[in-house]
Amino acid sequence: MIKAIEQNLQRGINLLHSLTDEQYNNTSVAPYHSSIGCHTRHILDVFSCIFNGLDTKEIDLTKRERNELAEKYTHVGIDYFNTIIKKLRSLKNTDLNKEVAVTDDLGLGNVTIKTTLASILVQAQSHTTHHYATIGYLVHHIGVQLPESGFGFNPTTPQKLNV
Repeated sequence: MIKAIEQNLQRGINLLHSLTDEQYNNTSVAPYHSSIGCHTRHILDVFSCIFNGLDTKEIDLTKRERNELAEKYTHVGIDYFNTIIKKLRSLKNTDLNKEVAVTDDLGLGNVTIKTTLASILVQAQSHTTHHYATIGYLVHHIGVQLPESGFGFNPTTPQKLNV
Protein backbone atom coordinates (compact mmCIF):
# COMPACT_ATOMS: atom_id res chain seq x y z
CA MET A 1 0.00 0.00 0.00
CA ILE A 2 2.71 2.48 0.99
CA LYS A 3 4.75 1.55 -2.09
CA ALA A 4 1.74 2.17 -4.37
CA ILE A 5 1.09 5.59 -2.82
CA GLU A 6 4.75 6.53 -3.07
CA GLN A 7 4.82 5.44 -6.71
CA ASN A 8 1.78 7.62 -7.43
CA LEU A 9 3.34 10.62 -5.69
CA GLN A 10 6.52 10.06 -7.70
CA ARG A 11 4.43 10.55 -10.85
CA GLY A 12 3.74 14.08 -9.62
CA ILE A 13 7.45 14.75 -9.13
CA ASN A 14 8.16 13.46 -12.64
CA LEU A 15 5.55 15.83 -14.04
CA LEU A 16 6.91 18.83 -12.13
CA HIS A 17 10.39 18.14 -13.51
CA SER A 18 8.92 18.56 -17.01
CA LEU A 19 7.20 21.91 -16.36
CA THR A 20 8.35 25.50 -16.17
CA ASP A 21 7.10 27.63 -13.30
CA GLU A 22 5.00 29.57 -15.82
CA GLN A 23 3.28 26.36 -16.98
CA TYR A 24 2.91 25.18 -13.36
CA ASN A 25 0.97 28.27 -12.24
CA ASN A 26 -0.91 28.95 -15.49
CA THR A 27 -4.59 29.69 -14.72
CA SER A 28 -5.78 30.31 -18.29
CA VAL A 29 -7.73 27.06 -18.78
CA ALA A 30 -11.51 27.31 -18.43
CA PRO A 31 -13.86 26.59 -16.84
CA TYR A 32 -12.23 26.73 -13.39
CA HIS A 33 -9.02 28.66 -14.12
CA SER A 34 -7.09 26.60 -11.58
CA SER A 35 -3.42 25.81 -12.02
CA ILE A 36 -1.46 22.59 -12.01
CA GLY A 37 0.32 24.03 -8.98
CA CYS A 38 -2.97 24.62 -7.17
CA HIS A 39 -4.03 21.00 -7.65
CA THR A 40 -0.58 19.74 -6.67
CA ARG A 41 -0.54 21.80 -3.49
CA HIS A 42 -4.04 20.62 -2.63
CA ILE A 43 -3.09 16.94 -3.08
CA LEU A 44 -0.10 17.35 -0.80
CA ASP A 45 -2.03 19.38 1.77
CA VAL A 46 -4.36 16.42 2.31
CA PHE A 47 -1.40 14.14 3.00
CA SER A 48 0.12 16.79 5.24
CA CYS A 49 -3.11 16.95 7.29
CA ILE A 50 -2.90 13.19 7.75
CA PHE A 51 0.67 13.30 9.00
CA ASN A 52 0.06 16.38 11.15
CA GLY A 53 -2.70 14.52 12.98
CA LEU A 54 -0.93 11.22 13.56
CA ASP A 55 0.43 11.97 17.04
CA THR A 56 -2.96 12.99 18.40
CA LYS A 57 -4.87 10.53 16.17
CA GLU A 58 -7.03 13.48 15.12
CA ILE A 59 -6.77 14.28 11.41
CA ASP A 60 -8.47 17.51 10.39
CA LEU A 61 -8.69 17.85 6.62
CA THR A 62 -10.00 21.42 6.98
CA LYS A 63 -6.67 22.61 8.39
CA ARG A 64 -4.67 22.63 5.18
CA GLU A 65 -1.41 24.51 4.90
CA ARG A 66 -2.25 26.20 1.58
CA ASN A 67 1.38 27.18 0.98
CA GLU A 68 1.18 29.53 -2.00
CA LEU A 69 4.85 28.98 -2.85
CA ALA A 70 4.15 25.25 -3.33
CA GLU A 71 1.61 26.10 -6.02
CA LYS A 72 3.73 28.72 -7.79
CA TYR A 73 7.19 27.15 -8.00
CA THR A 74 7.92 23.63 -9.23
CA HIS A 75 10.99 23.26 -6.99
CA VAL A 76 8.86 24.02 -3.90
CA GLY A 77 6.24 21.54 -5.12
CA ILE A 78 8.94 18.89 -5.59
CA ASP A 79 10.26 19.56 -2.08
CA TYR A 80 6.71 19.21 -0.73
CA PHE A 81 6.28 15.87 -2.54
CA ASN A 82 9.59 14.65 -1.11
CA THR A 83 8.61 15.70 2.42
CA ILE A 84 5.36 13.73 2.16
CA ILE A 85 7.15 10.69 0.68
CA LYS A 86 9.68 10.74 3.53
CA LYS A 87 6.86 10.75 6.09
CA LEU A 88 5.06 7.99 4.20
CA ARG A 89 8.21 5.84 4.25
CA SER A 90 8.46 6.28 8.02
CA LEU A 91 5.16 4.44 8.55
CA LYS A 92 5.19 0.83 9.66
CA ASN A 93 2.59 -1.72 8.58
CA THR A 94 1.35 -1.85 12.18
CA ASP A 95 0.63 1.90 12.01
CA LEU A 96 -1.92 1.32 9.25
CA ASN A 97 -4.40 -0.35 11.61
CA LYS A 98 -4.38 2.53 14.11
CA GLU A 99 -7.76 4.12 14.67
CA VAL A 100 -7.93 7.84 13.92
CA ALA A 101 -10.64 10.48 13.98
CA VAL A 102 -10.95 12.27 10.64
CA THR A 103 -12.68 15.63 10.39
CA ASP A 104 -13.78 17.26 7.16
CA ASP A 105 -16.40 19.72 5.97
CA LEU A 106 -18.76 17.86 3.67
CA GLY A 107 -20.71 20.99 2.76
CA LEU A 108 -22.93 21.41 5.82
CA GLY A 109 -20.20 21.87 8.40
CA ASN A 110 -17.55 19.67 9.94
CA VAL A 111 -18.15 15.97 10.41
CA THR A 112 -15.83 13.68 12.37
CA ILE A 113 -15.68 9.93 11.85
CA LYS A 114 -13.56 7.14 13.29
CA THR A 115 -11.56 5.15 10.77
CA THR A 116 -8.10 3.68 10.34
CA LEU A 117 -4.94 5.29 9.06
CA ALA A 118 -4.99 2.80 6.18
CA SER A 119 -8.47 3.93 5.20
CA ILE A 120 -7.64 7.62 5.11
CA LEU A 121 -4.45 6.88 3.14
CA VAL A 122 -6.51 4.92 0.59
CA GLN A 123 -8.83 7.92 0.30
CA ALA A 124 -5.85 10.27 -0.13
CA GLN A 125 -4.46 7.99 -2.86
CA SER A 126 -7.78 8.02 -4.73
CA HIS A 127 -8.03 11.79 -4.24
CA THR A 128 -4.54 12.18 -5.72
CA THR A 129 -5.45 10.19 -8.83
CA HIS A 130 -8.64 12.22 -9.23
CA HIS A 131 -6.65 15.47 -9.17
CA TYR A 132 -4.02 14.00 -11.48
CA ALA A 133 -6.80 13.51 -14.04
CA THR A 134 -7.67 17.20 -13.75
CA ILE A 135 -3.98 18.08 -14.01
CA GLY A 136 -3.81 15.93 -17.17
CA TYR A 137 -6.65 18.01 -18.63
CA LEU A 138 -4.77 21.22 -17.79
CA VAL A 139 -1.48 19.89 -19.18
CA HIS A 140 -3.21 18.97 -22.44
CA HIS A 141 -4.74 22.43 -22.80
CA ILE A 142 -1.47 24.28 -22.23
CA GLY A 143 0.26 22.10 -24.82
CA VAL A 144 2.58 20.05 -22.64
CA GLN A 145 3.19 16.31 -23.04
CA LEU A 146 2.57 14.17 -19.95
CA PRO A 147 5.73 12.33 -18.88
CA GLU A 148 3.86 8.99 -18.77
CA SER A 149 0.73 7.64 -20.44
CA GLY A 150 -1.02 6.36 -17.29
CA PHE A 151 -0.94 9.67 -15.45
CA GLY A 152 -4.34 10.41 -13.88
CA PHE A 153 -5.88 7.01 -14.63
CA ASN A 154 -7.23 4.89 -11.81
CA PRO A 155 -5.63 1.43 -12.03
CA THR A 156 -9.12 -0.10 -12.34
CA THR A 157 -10.06 2.03 -15.37
CA PRO A 158 -10.27 -0.15 -18.49
CA GLN A 159 -7.65 0.92 -21.00
CA LYS A 160 -8.43 1.11 -24.71
CA LEU A 161 -6.17 -1.14 -26.73
CA ASN A 162 -4.67 0.25 -29.91
CA VAL A 163 -5.37 -2.42 -32.52
